[in-house]
Amino acid sequence: MSSIIAVMWLAMGSSQAMKTALVEDVLSLIPAVVFLVALHFEGRKPTGAFPFGFDRVQSLSSLIAAVALCGVGGILIFDSVASLLSQEHPTMPPVRLLGQEIWQGWVMIGGLLYSIVPPVILGRLKQPIARRLQDEVLDTDAMMQKADWMTGLTGIIGVLGVGFGYWWTDAAAGALISISILKDGITSLRVATAELVDGTPRRLGQIELAEDARKLREALVELYPSSTVRLRATGRYIHAEVCGPIPDRIPSRDEVWRGDPDRAWRLAQVSFVPQTG
Repeated sequence: MSSIIAVMWLAMGSSQAMKTALVEDVLSLIPAVVFLVALHFEGRKPTGAFPFGFDRVQSLSSLIAAVALCGVGGILIFDSVASLLSQEHPTMPPVRLLGQEIWQGWVMIGGLLYSIVPPVILGRLKQPIARRLQDEVLDTDAMMQKADWMTGLTGIIGVLGVGFGYWWTDAAAGALISISILKDGITSLRVATAELVDGTPRRLGQIELAEDARKLREALVELYPSSTVRLRATGRYIHAEVCGPIPDRIPSRDEVWRGDPDRAWRLAQVSFVPQTG
């Protein structure tokens, strides 16, 4: 990814589409860095200051990545629209490469083509891991990289449009890429916010209830029909609360977990709270 950023910066010129694609490539490093930092803290043992541990650090890191995407996406949209309104014409003069003079647009297209392949491969490799770990940050990173081919293709169309005399295609392509960045950021922001305010566990990258959380709730309601069952997401883990009469026997995890057995680790705790009032 660092090599892609270097190539894009060298080939950027005055193209708005190239500038926006470069910024997206730089932004793509944020989720990966945030994931590694969060993973470092998540493994720490509870302390006196943090008696419940650091499970929520994953949700916090997801929020940080989402805010970064939303902020930069909004700024880039404004920048692209301003270029369209001011009718700013990008210049792509000939450049000397390997002793030959070629149109700078071909250099830009070459850089964009190179920026497509590695992220798509990385994104496809990361997504199964993100699902196995139930990690929002890694899933956002994988989705962004899988969609990078659209960013590259949009940028190529913008550069070719300038070559054919349609100056506005460059800024329009930049605006479309910016909207894609903002959309990713808003989706991640909604999911991260839901987790931080004790929302019900969601599916990765979506606002719908997670399937394993739904089955867990059904199992607890079936076992304790006279109680109120509440679930909340704490990072990648699920905490369940059963409010009502305290049972004589506490069930095992296998009794209440009806989802994929390999994902039973997600159930971190089942608390029984006596009914008051």
